[in-house]
Amino acid sequence: MNRHPRLTVRARLTLVYTGLFAVCGAIVIAVSYILVARLEPAAQSTQAPPSFLARCRSEQLSSHPDDHVLAKCNAYFQLQGAQHQRDVTLSHLLEYSLITLALVIALAAFLGWIAAGRALRPVHRITAAAQAASESNLSARVALHGPRDELRDLAETFDEMLDRLQAAFEGQRRFIASASHELRTPLAVMRATIDVVLDNPDSGDVELRGMATDIRSAVDHAERLIAALLIVARNDGGLTMREPIDLATAAEDVLDTVELGDLQVHVELESAPILGDPVLAERLIANLIDNAARYNAAGGDIWISTSGAPSVSQLTVANTGAVIDPADAERMFHPFERLSHRSADDGFGLGLTIVASIAAVHGGAATARPRDDGGLSVTVTLPAVS
Repeated sequence: MNRHPRLTVRARLTLVYTGLFAVCGAIVIAVSYILVARLEPAAQSTQAPPSFLARCRSEQLSSHPDDHVLAKCNAYFQLQGAQHQRDVTLSHLLEYSLITLALVIALAAFLGWIAAGRALRPVHRITAAAQAASESNLSARVALHGPRDELRDLAETFDEMLDRLQAAFEGQRRFIASASHELRTPLAVMRATIDVVLDNPDSGDVELRGMATDIRSAVDHAERLIAALLIVARNDGGLTMREPIDLATAAEDVLDTVELGDLQVHVELESAPILGDPVLAERLIANLIDNAARYNAAGGDIWISTSGAPSVSQLTVANTGAVIDPADAERMFHPFERLSHRSADDGFGLGLTIVASIAAVHGGAATARPRDDGGLSVTVTLPAVS
């Protein structure tokens, strides 16, 4: 089945401009023609009988003409002349108007083609930027300048979309690279442990049990890492469950299941209702408490509080510990980010990343603020539900 080639937007705009101009020009010509046609002579011209015309010729040729008859003849001939002049004028008006309209329509089509091209130039730039964009190169931008209009708004929206895509792809690449590096560590430990035992021909039950213990520890490490990665990946797909949750109740449930040793816990829980996934909400709270306990000073303090307002509900977990540079606070939400004084044994660097991911999938946000006397305060703000 053959498809007829479709006209481009530029051609269609040109046809629209030209068609509108032609219609308006035709209306002007029609109005002008009607107005001129209504300018009739003072008396209605009628076709005189042949006897009257013969009488007029006779009187004109007579040496003693009848003045009254000549006056009527002259009036008739003047009226006929005026009528003929009007007909000639209307004919010339219509002819010249149509010729002029045809020429001006052609000029309008040419100018419309140029105007349509200039109007669509930003669209061509957006198309070029879209064609140049790829997963490996998202640096192309439209960067349209000029008056603030719909096309400039479209170009700026497109540039902002490319900015978000570029940030997302770069974050994804960093995340994959870091995850690959973190997963190689337990695999390398398992390989090295196995190689040591296999290279020793005198390996006995003690060595084999030690190898099994080391491998079990590495497998647990990899399993915890994979579980954390799955939570982050799951959150990218959005919420699959929405139930009424009270952050205060969820925090109490989490505190009943964690062991905080010699740390002093200060709890101030007010009703903070939200709508979301109960499992993810408890994971968020558990990660915050685990982070506060893991990076705390010996015998330090943990403050846990919740509060509710008509529009938002908040959860705040703060702890004592080392002094943190304010510039490092927001960086701690990035995947696999660890501060300089923390080692790989302290965790994967995914705890606060999961917190930020869970907050985002619930339509909220997580922020971190270093405490003046050491430690960190993390606040999660989520939309409230009545």
